[in-house]
Amino acid sequence: MLQLGQIDRADDKPPYRQIAGMLRKAITAGDLTAGGRLPSESALIDHFGVARMTVRQAVQELRSEGLVISEHGRGVFVRPAPPIRRLASDRFARRHRARGKAAFTVEAEKSGYTPQVDNITVGRQKPDSAVAERLRIPSDQEIVVRSRRYLANGRPVETAVSYIPAAFAEGTQIEQVDTGPGGIYARLEDNGHVLARFTEEVGARMPTPEERRQLEVGPGVPVLTVVRTAYDSNDVAVEVCDTVKVASAYLLEYDFSAH
Repeated sequence: MLQLGQIDRADDKPPYRQIAGMLRKAITAGDLTAGGRLPSESALIDHFGVARMTVRQAVQELRSEGLVISEHGRGVFVRPAPPIRRLASDRFARRHRARGKAAFTVEAEKSGYTPQVDNITVGRQKPDSAVAERLRIPSDQEIVVRSRRYLANGRPVETAVSYIPAAFAEGTQIEQVDTGPGGIYARLEDNGHVLARFTEEVGARMPTPEERRQLEVGPGVPVLTVVRTAYDSNDVAVEVCDTVKVASAYLLEYDFSAH
């Protein structure tokens, strides 16, 4: 059974912060394991002799740090770990597409998770100025927009929106919900655009309310943003992908030479 101390009434630190500190210590020490359930509100109230609001404030502090997640009707759980390791030098290797696997599938499976994609939408529109600039196309040229959400073991970890010049996607499964084995990049290569290189811009910020809803994260949990541009062997930009990742769910690894 989880062993927790008691509140020090002489401590200047508010009781809810003392409780949060004890629970945090239990998580970092491994006494509360990833995916494990925290003691119930009632159990914490009885143990510490505090009001329900005090316990809720303590749990909210842990939630805002991204340490725990709440599941309606089930309780509060330690956020699953380890994170998905995203190896930039390997994730777009052609051998994965040849095996019919897209990048996220490879990463999630290597990290021990079952991958899933949902909320897929596909449509056409005109690009905004930022996307047009990255794709090096006029702003009145039509593009295909693919939006989706990625889950690991049923938990949302990332949203992604791809922008592809319509001329490159036309007549391919890129314009369908199911892109087929290997995903977008496999279809682009099938259509004659052999991929040669990628650029990525990585940032960090707090999520918008809509992103919080889609990623099912609480207040105070940051996200990583990765904007990627893919180029073919003729140095033509064939896709821009704008991703938003739950920061605690990922480790971004980059391998590059010192030359």
